[in-house]
Formats: sequence, C-alpha cells, structure tokens
Amino acid sequence: MTGDTQGYGRTSENTPRSPRTAGSGIARRRLGGGILALGGALALTPIPLAGAAARSDSGTGGPGGAADTGAGMESRAHRPTLRRGGAARAGLLQEPLDQLVRDAEAYLADSPEHPWYAGAVLLAGRGGTVALHRPIGKAVRYRAYDEKTDTGVEFPADQQIAMAEDTVFDLASISKLFTSLLAVQQIERGTLELEATVASYLPDFAGGGKQDITVRQLLTHTSGFRSWIPLYEEPTREGKLRMLWEEVPASTPGSAYLYSDLNLISLQLILEHLTGRPLDVLLREEITAPLGMHRTRYNPPASWKPKIAATEDARLPWSGLERGLVWGEVHDENAFGFGGVAGHAGVFSCAWDLAVLARTLLNGGAYGRSRILSEESVDLLFTDFNTAFPGDEHGLGFELYQHWYMGAMATPRSAGHTGFTGTSLVLDPTADTFLIVLGNSVHPVRSWRSGSAPRVATANQLARAVPVRPERGRTAWFSGMASASTATLTLPALRLDSARARLECALWWDTEPASDGLFLEASTGGEDWQPVPFTTVRPGPGHRPDPLPHPAGSVTGWSGRAWHRLEAELSAWRGKSLRLRWRYTTDQLYVGRGAYVDALRVRDGGRTVFDSERPRDAGRIGATGWVLSAD
Repeated sequence: MTGDTQGYGRTSENTPRSPRTAGSGIARRRLGGGILALGGALALTPIPLAGAAARSDSGTGGPGGAADTGAGMESRAHRPTLRRGGAARAGLLQEPLDQLVRDAEAYLADSPEHPWYAGAVLLAGRGGTVALHRPIGKAVRYRAYDEKTDTGVEFPADQQIAMAEDTVFDLASISKLFTSLLAVQQIERGTLELEATVASYLPDFAGGGKQDITVRQLLTHTSGFRSWIPLYEEPTREGKLRMLWEEVPASTPGSAYLYSDLNLISLQLILEHLTGRPLDVLLREEITAPLGMHRTRYNPPASWKPKIAATEDARLPWSGLERGLVWGEVHDENAFGFGGVAGHAGVFSCAWDLAVLARTLLNGGAYGRSRILSEESVDLLFTDFNTAFPGDEHGLGFELYQHWYMGAMATPRSAGHTGFTGTSLVLDPTADTFLIVLGNSVHPVRSWRSGSAPRVATANQLARAVPVRPERGRTAWFSGMASASTATLTLPALRLDSARARLECALWWDTEPASDGLFLEASTGGEDWQPVPFTTVRPGPGHRPDPLPHPAGSVTGWSGRAWHRLEAELSAWRGKSLRLRWRYTTDQLYVGRGAYVDALRVRDGGRTVFDSERPRDAGRIGATGWVLSAD
C-alpha cells in the first residue's frame, strides 16, 4: 500500500531516444485530442512560477520589500538554487514557522491513541531560501509491533536512532511523481504521445477490455483501474504482468477518477519499452544525476541503512508479506515483488533532495545549469486535466488543490503528492513556497496512523508565514484561520438618506471552496441579518475588467491571492439605521489562508458617513475573531 488514497481510503489520503533536447517543448498537436475530449474546459495557459505572483501581486510579499522569490514565467532571468537562510530572507514570517515545528512535534505524542509518526524531517522554503529544515523524533524506535497489546516494542535506548536532516525515507507514492516526470520527458522528446493508447506501445495491455486506455488516463488516474491488486502473490515477473494484462477496468476509461497504483506500473512498462532502460537507470540518468540529487534512488545500498528511517513490522494479517521490521528496503509489497523498482513506489530520498526537485519545478524545469523539462512541460504538471471530476483536480502525475493534505497552501495551482509511509510534498507556485514533510508513520504498524493532520497543520502554518500586505496603510482586518469557527466584523449603525448609498472596501479571500465562506450582511435591528449582494473587481494592468457579481452576498474559494475592490449598493436601506458586518465561517475540517478586509468606506450620496481610515470611525468597528494585522 503506497498512496494514502488506497487500502484505507482518503481520510477527509526498445525505441531509440529522440535527438530533440529536453528544452525543445511539447508540440500542441500531441495534446489536442485530449483537450477536445474534455469539452474545451482545459486551459493550457502559462502559470506564474518561481514567484512571479508573489512579487507582482499587491497582496503578498515579504515585510518591507519583495521576497527572495526568483523570477517569473515571463522572463525566468533568474532561477534560484537553494541556500539556507532565515525567514526574513525568504520573505516569510518567523512566528508561523516556529509554530509549524511545534504543531509537528505535537503528533509525536498520542494523537489521539498513538503517535502519528515516530519522527519526521520538516523542510519549508520560499524562492531560493530554505528557511526551515528540522528533524524531530526518531528515525528508528521500534523493533517490533505487539498486536495483542497494540503497543510498539522499542529498541534499547542506545540502539534507537534520532532523525537527522539527511535521514533518507521510503517515499512510497511520491515515487509516482518521478515516473510521471520521466513520462513527460518522453512526451516532450516526441517518443511518447499523451493521447495514444497504452496498447499501441504494449499490445498485451489490451487484455480485459483495456484497449482504449490512454497515456493521459494513466497520468491522471482516469483509466478505470481499481486501486491495486496483489501482484506480489505471483512469484515471477511474467506472472505479475499476466495479472496486469488480464485486469478488467472497474469503470469505463475516462468516466471516473480512481487513484490506482496500476496506472504508474503500466507507465513504467511503457517507459522501459520505449527507452530500453530500466526505471532505476532512467531515474538516475534523467533526473537525479543532472540535479545532483545524490541521496535519491531505488534500492539504497546497505551502507545507507543507519541513515534510513525504519517503516513497518510487516506481518500478516495487516501486511501482505511476512517480512518483520522493514528497514532499508521498500515497504510496499508490490514494489518489493518487483525487486524494489516500480513505477508507483520504491524511491528513497531525503528532504533536501526533494527541495531541489521542488525548486526545479518552480523554476520551470531548470536548476542551476541543468534542465530536466521545458517550461511548457512544467505547465502541464500544474494544469488540471480532470475538469470533469471536481474535487479530483490532477495535472500530469501531480495532484492539485487538495486541502486534505495541502491545507491552506491549497490553491488551484498548488501541486503535490503524498506517500503511504507518511511522506508529502506540496508546491505553491503562486506564493513560490514549498513544503516537505517526511515522516515514518507506519513505524511500527500502519494502523496507528490515520488522516493527514500533521501535513495539514504544517501546511497551514507555512501558508500563514507568507505575509499579506494591507491594501492601504499599515494594517488590515484579518479573519484568522481557525476551523469550526465564526468571526464577525461589524460596522456601527449608520443612517442612510441617499438613493446612491454604497459600501466600498478592499477584499482578499482564500477559503476551502464551498465549505467555508465570507458573507456580507445587513441588519436594521441588530439581530435579523440579511445578505447584501456586491460586486468585486480585481485590478489589472492594461485593462478594466468587468465587475464580478456576487448576488448571494458571499465569496468562497480563491481570490488569486490578490486584493479585489468591492462595491455594494445600499439604496434598499434608504431612510433606515443600518448595520453592516462581515461574517467568516469555517467548518471543522480544513481552512484556507483566511480573509482580509481593508479600506472600509460607506458613502451616502456625496457624503462619506464612515471611513475606517479615520481614527474615530475605526474605533467604532466591532470585531469578534477578527484582528488588525500588518501581514
């Protein structure tokens, strides 16, 4: 079991090489069929990578100046490489980073019945700066699991191994990202067609009615494959392949999203057929060696073992194989059956190496003097190919906009993946931030870990560490980021006499879509609150965009991490004493970065009857849960 979405379910988890170079780009003709199949909903437009948005948007940036966040998609004149530095150098706030560590450490204790992990390595950064790299807990703590008492049998204290910055982890399903990157390289070089059928490369694959499954469907988990099958029960490679060839799709290809290891195992077979090289060699030659990721590989040597985090006491019935303590070998049973090298699992790595990969992708495919993908190819990783399946947004190999582990870092452009062993990687190109949480959460047994709480908690804090500059002045009203809460920001009672009365303000919002929201409401008696329709406009250079109506008087989801100008007509309350309020409401699961309101002004015809920039008016605002914030 490798991905958090399989087994236990997602918890609210020999063709010659082309002479074309890696930077030559992908011809649109190789993509057109798939775009048409999605009804034209897929937009292949450049996205801001390497911090373009972080610098250009007035809503984000470092305190007192632009953050060290590299260059944007428009020029890529500067592609940062990693160096260590403080929060300020990264354009981040220190206190949320400190809280990130405290939150992660809390899950070393029972949460609620058992520790979520024995230990972890946390890495967070922005631009070219790694502002946090912290090991916590133990890399090796338990020698066995006692199922009768549901306890871990610990090694003697002198044999336990503490986590270190360079501890190597079994990445589990994060391995899928490497396979996906290798596939996109072949698409870029013209040796692999995104909309070609898998059977056109592997004729035996057509068995069981799989003749129509495409490469794109493998990469986006829309092939119809069920989540996994016990390939390890077949002792030979031929037997395992026969099981795959005979597998019948659980749903019509392209009709549904279903996360499956079989997709990436199939993709591995295509890559090995096209290149004549095994997957581990491809990984080394095409990704890790060019990027200098020297602690990333399949089947780490025995000499690495003291620096590898242990995983599970693998025994029946919870494991498919009787192996005892798995330490230095792949945890996933099917990957183990394939000799440790598989498209869906088997890669080992450390936090710094993954940060190099993250920086490479946020740079548009380049790191230092090496380029592994073109900018156009990287765009495809961050482009949603699953518009037909809301909630299951997916680029080529990368998951997008998933609050269940990305927390408040989740935006329509945020990409990442998790691994069943307790690992996760999140990239937010809008803020140019990256977060790596590597934990050994199946140590000593997989049943101790449930949900993704540490991933969410740490992502929330990194999102909070990205400052939001007020639209005007030194502070703006901030809703906070608490879950299961309601916060209100209320203006004093105002009497409006004009038919041209209106509210104006600046608004910034980022919430869990549909579940959390920000509401503008009015009351004449202070109790019966009614929605106030409004319009928003995001100012942009070179044009005046049309106002976007919000007839229900609310916003939810993502504002683009930018300020919008809001106007609300108040003529319906002419001649009455009116109170206005903002109400921010969240459910008990996940949150976004929150909401900000600034520059509140109420005009009554030619008069300004309220202006939050006037000290007297500002002192009459009633805030419950909202705070004035400089960032």
